[in-house]
Amino acid sequence: MASASSSPSGICYLVGAGPGDPGLLTLKGKECIEAADVLVYDYLCNPEHLRHAKPGTERLYVGKKAKDHTLTQDKINELIVKLTREGKVVTRLKGGDPVLFGRGAEEAAELADAGVRFEIVPGITSAIAGPAYAGIPVTHRDHCSQLTIFTGHEDPTKEETSLDYAKIAKADGTKVFLMGVERMEEITGKFISNGADPDTPMALVRWATHGCQQTLVGTLGTMAAKVKEAGFKAPAVAVVGNVVKERAKINWFESRPLFGKRIVVTRTRQQAGVLSKKLRDLGADVIELPTIRIEEPTDLLAFGELVQDCHTYEWILFTSPNGVDAFFKMFDKLYTDARSIGGVRIACIGPGTAEKVRARHLAVDLMPEKDFVAEGLVKALKEHQNLENVNILWVRAQETREVIANELTGLGAIVDEAIAYRTVKETEDNLEALARLKNEGADMITFTSASTVDCFMDLGVPLPEGCKVACIGPVTAAAIKKHGLSLDVNAEVNTIPGLVAAIENYWKK
Repeated sequence: MASASSSPSGICYLVGAGPGDPGLLTLKGKECIEAADVLVYDYLCNPEHLRHAKPGTERLYVGKKAKDHTLTQDKINELIVKLTREGKVVTRLKGGDPVLFGRGAEEAAELADAGVRFEIVPGITSAIAGPAYAGIPVTHRDHCSQLTIFTGHEDPTKEETSLDYAKIAKADGTKVFLMGVERMEEITGKFISNGADPDTPMALVRWATHGCQQTLVGTLGTMAAKVKEAGFKAPAVAVVGNVVKERAKINWFESRPLFGKRIVVTRTRQQAGVLSKKLRDLGADVIELPTIRIEEPTDLLAFGELVQDCHTYEWILFTSPNGVDAFFKMFDKLYTDARSIGGVRIACIGPGTAEKVRARHLAVDLMPEKDFVAEGLVKALKEHQNLENVNILWVRAQETREVIANELTGLGAIVDEAIAYRTVKETEDNLEALARLKNEGADMITFTSASTVDCFMDLGVPLPEGCKVACIGPVTAAAIKKHGLSLDVNAEVNTIPGLVAAIENYWKK
């Protein structure tokens, strides 16, 4: 650790962001992202890691790929030193591990020379995770107990290679090399010319641990031709050795039911994670394309006054998880004791909303058995009790249909509407995802509310050819049909798990 002479409050974390799967980011890495004032991130970093950043965190992309550098390495070094000297918490995110062929050691040396504080936070390297996600263990008792890792892309300013291919070719065990796709014919040729058996099993894993992972299997003698034939491109990790044979038995990642399907999630950035994770767990390549974001209501004072009086009502109705979040954010500003909510009973429109309430250690007194829509909630209340002169506080979005107020008022209830939040179009936090959708296409797009449909259509981005449409329930389905889209999947159970189950069943057909 370098001592800080000029910037006692500044520190730079050199963080390994892992190979791509969001779940492979370390807890320490996540903490560094959460603490950052500035995020400086690479081409191979999964953009979804950025969701852990606190509001207002500056994000600087300095990605480098072959023949296309946003900033040179010298400029990156200057940048992180400058930011740290300014007293900022800088989190430098690097794909995989920061010091395994990642030039993190060079960045650490620059920070040390500048006299600013820094830490190196190791990450999971694709050299091991890539083969593992392709069903290839890099060591195995039946095959080998030795592993050699080398780079296929050395410093281009060096006149001669520092790699001794004669030793590497003759070394026992598994060989793994990174960044060598463009030199595949040269590298495999050097192996063979130095005595390696051309029939040695070999595999390449592209975009390892991502939903778009591709694996190419061959031998040392055939791989160069296979790369050309398949048009196989970087980034990829290569593994050479008999351990490749294990793939036939333990290829777990690519055998999941939604593997190979690219699915778009249009929920808010804060909410997308639940649906995205469930789809990824089934193997999908997920594009998070938020079409909406949540903002405070126009009249925050009026909302606060209703929350302040919440204990005077007989019922509080929550019709969305966002409503629960907004309500208790205001409640916590007004009260320091949870018991201030009084003896009011709570009704929720569905399981997702109820889960948010229960997270506050509050019971949910009423929820529809199956119809998780406004009409279902009204029906459940009506069957539960006589609503004549019952005081009800309905916590809702500004744009919500008036079904609940109209129906309950017609039944004699006294309904106050607490406008808790507004749903507005997302115009900034989806540019990278839009580019992916346009360039890579998608097999399916999901909608979880009418507003996500409306705001997606407002983007003016045509759906890729053959892209299927899935939604969570009847209200969202009506919005889809209103815009002239064909609906392919409609969840029978109007919940996120219900939507995921419907999507999985669709691709089983």
